[in-house]
Amino acid sequence: MIAILLVTSVYSNVNILLLGRPPSGRCSGRSDVFQPRWETDYLFTEFKGKPLCLVCLETKSAMKDFNLSRHYNTTHKDKYDKYNGAARVAIVADLRGKIHHQQSFFTKATTIQESSLKASYAVSLELAKAKKPLSDGKIVKRLTRRIFDIQNHVEVKLKEVMHDCKYFSLALDESMDVTDVSQLLIYARAIDSSFEVHEELLKLVALHDTTKGRDIFNAVQSVVSEYGGFDKLSAVVTDGAPSMQGKHTGFAGLLQQSGVDCPILHCIIHQALCAKSMNFSHVMDLVTKVTNLIRGGNRSLNHKTFVAILDEVSAVYGDLQMHTEVRWMSRGKRLERFFALLAEIPVFLEDSIRCDTSAYCSKLRDTEFLFDMAFLADITSHLNHLNMQLQGRSQTPSDLYAHVNAFQSKLTLFKEDFSSDRPNLAHLRSVEQMCKDAPNARKTSQVQIEKLQPFFQAKRQERGISFWRLLPESRFPLLRDFALSTAGIFGSTYICEKRNRLTDETLFHLMQI
Repeated sequence: MIAILLVTSVYSNVNILLLGRPPSGRCSGRSDVFQPRWETDYLFTEFKGKPLCLVCLETKSAMKDFNLSRHYNTTHKDKYDKYNGAARVAIVADLRGKIHHQQSFFTKATTIQESSLKASYAVSLELAKAKKPLSDGKIVKRLTRRIFDIQNHVEVKLKEVMHDCKYFSLALDESMDVTDVSQLLIYARAIDSSFEVHEELLKLVALHDTTKGRDIFNAVQSVVSEYGGFDKLSAVVTDGAPSMQGKHTGFAGLLQQSGVDCPILHCIIHQALCAKSMNFSHVMDLVTKVTNLIRGGNRSLNHKTFVAILDEVSAVYGDLQMHTEVRWMSRGKRLERFFALLAEIPVFLEDSIRCDTSAYCSKLRDTEFLFDMAFLADITSHLNHLNMQLQGRSQTPSDLYAHVNAFQSKLTLFKEDFSSDRPNLAHLRSVEQMCKDAPNARKTSQVQIEKLQPFFQAKRQERGISFWRLLPESRFPLLRDFALSTAGIFGSTYICEKRNRLTDETLFHLMQI
């Protein structure tokens, strides 16, 4: 045994001396280590011990230079080989940021829940140590002081960000809370010379008296003056209320009268892009009345009977959905369910409802009316999808206009599909179902689409922040400055919807933290 070990050792040493590497089958200790140069050369990064392509998100089993280079040369070389130097570094950083955002999206909700649970345990521990009940004033004051200390630290950091930024924009939203106190949310979106964007809450101002344009202007001016004034202000986005958009006594007019020359934008989500552009009140009125007959008010017996019937016939949906005007996005889901249950609803109205429902039943069997309902259900579903795209943080006006432009193209496609001799209604499932029974009734939907198109005319097409990062500042100073001013603008006031049901100073501290 000793002789065999000695021969093996001599053989290994000879291989190392002659070949400069260990013999075949021996691990050098470097084949499973990710090389930093692979990130810029082959657009790969390390994820959970394996190389991950930044472009197509494909994972390789082994960290070998040959495997990564072959994947890059055969798949991505034609598109990305033209980028060199700073442009290639910017491309890699942008791709890495997209992957990080995608991965963190799924863990964000879990992290928030875990943090809330840890905070509740920490408070319980403090109360247990002090042997005090939850309502003890001293413990609550001590916890409140800690919240204020954290908020003060956040405020100092925010002032540094506002001081170092190139431009910033404001998002304003004023609404009444449950205690009938008007709360004014002031958010800032700041961008520095390296296109790093920060969105933070500047202040939550409680307007206990009037909510006129002068009151809002004084509150905003007082807050912004603490962070350096309006010199770097590029735009203001509001909820479109008269006190905000008024040209003389509103916030917009008073801001311009004070010498601040910047665009005052109306939040694109608050604008009635489509809700008032289609005259389908006759459909929604009947759907609302029939739904109330089945499950509204004190009709619990009717509701239970209806649900039992749907379960007995194995219907597509097990119940109808209620609707409120405030949450207008629920209209699409409500119409979708109602249309899917058209076979069961008239039968239930005739057999189980005591009052006269003959008018409703005749309408629910009228072809023209059902075609209007089918079109409204389909188009509202597409509009809900557009509304969801317009929501979300970190969206610029360019991003929102791109979504609207895409929807305009959809409307053009729908119109062409209706105009052809052999219509393709793959995107309008309910209308497609109705066309099988009444092929001549599709002209109504074509006219409605033509009326809807002008509401989605967009005149701007701009690229994202990742494109402007590629431009060297020495060669394109004016373009980069213009990009900074536009990229720092809020696309909507969606960020202001993140509010709580507390009041005044404590609510502001908690929301900023």
